[in-house]
Amino acid sequence: MKKFFERVVGYFTEVKGEARRVTWPGKHELYDSTLVVIAFIIILAVTTLTCDWVIGKFISLVHAGV
Repeated sequence: MKKFFERVVGYFTEVKGEARRVTWPGKHELYDSTLVVIAFIIILAVTTLTCDWVIGKFISLVHAGV
């Protein structure tokens, strides 16, 4: 049981050491990344809505017997 706690403490010690080496983005980089994510979400939403609309129209045409 003692080895288990030593391993857990060792793990968290390593996590703490890795966290110190993290480089956080600056305001400008964070702003740019946020804009890219928002633009991608908008593009994905428009694409999904367009595909849904086209498939819906196709299904309504098939259902109507055209």
